[in-house]
Amino acid sequence: MAYMLRTALLLGLLTGLFLFLGKVIGGNTGLVIALIIAGIMNFVSYWFSDKIVLAMYRAKEIPYDEAPWLHNMVEELARRANMPKPPIYLVPMEQPNAFATGRGPGNAAVAVTSGILNLLNEDELRGVLAHELAHIKNRDVLIASIAATIAGAISMVVNWLQWMLIFGFGRSDEEDNSPASLIGSILLIIITPIIATIIQLAISRSREYLADETGAKICGCPMSLARALDKIHKYAVTMPAHVNEGTAHLFIENPLSGKNIMELFSTHPPVEKRIQRLMELAKKIGQPV
Repeated sequence: MAYMLRTALLLGLLTGLFLFLGKVIGGNTGLVIALIIAGIMNFVSYWFSDKIVLAMYRAKEIPYDEAPWLHNMVEELARRANMPKPPIYLVPMEQPNAFATGRGPGNAAVAVTSGILNLLNEDELRGVLAHELAHIKNRDVLIASIAATIAGAISMVVNWLQWMLIFGFGRSDEEDNSPASLIGSILLIIITPIIATIIQLAISRSREYLADETGAKICGCPMSLARALDKIHKYAVTMPAHVNEGTAHLFIENPLSGKNIMELFSTHPPVEKRIQRLMELAKKIGQPV
């Protein structure tokens, strides 16, 4: 419940920031335009984000007869999670990783890289797949897509403001073009995208913790997921993958881990903290660590 409340609060802050920006730039008209843009972008994100991401990474659906053991594993985990079995896709990527996409149970997919199938043993892979099913069950993909959409819209509106300043247009009929107003606009251009990014990434990190916890309960072995995270992280740090930064939050471990500067600007919580929480959960249910 705490994770859900935190996510709702952060999404509210992100949306409020977007609407505030629209209001500042264009007054009441700008606010209405911002609402329309947010609605359109959220609609597109809701219905098409899964297809876009799978196509982006050249993911191909894995037929049952090519990997019956993998399909049986996902089916058993989906049954434990009380949700439909999603289709499974293979991403031709050497880095071991995985992600889930789709707007919720019944309209989702799980994708694994060729690298993760070569690296993890069966128990560790179960932990990873349970984590991805948890994302689907908790509708994290939809939440992350909405957050990314709003953050992207904020960047777009800031770009508009930038061009308005360059060509000397006023921000709205309700505001003047005094030096103080100009300075305020410049500060908005600099600060607003940073705040939006921080909020978006905080949402992503919060949902990762929740998916770890839910996934550990689905597979029944928190340490399987902990061991998998440790292996994946070590590989990602030494060999970051070439992926679209806007989709990095989807993966179980940030594929750009080797390029992270600080936790505040990371799509994922530190793997050490994730493993520590999983160890505590294992101890709580009486399993060895």
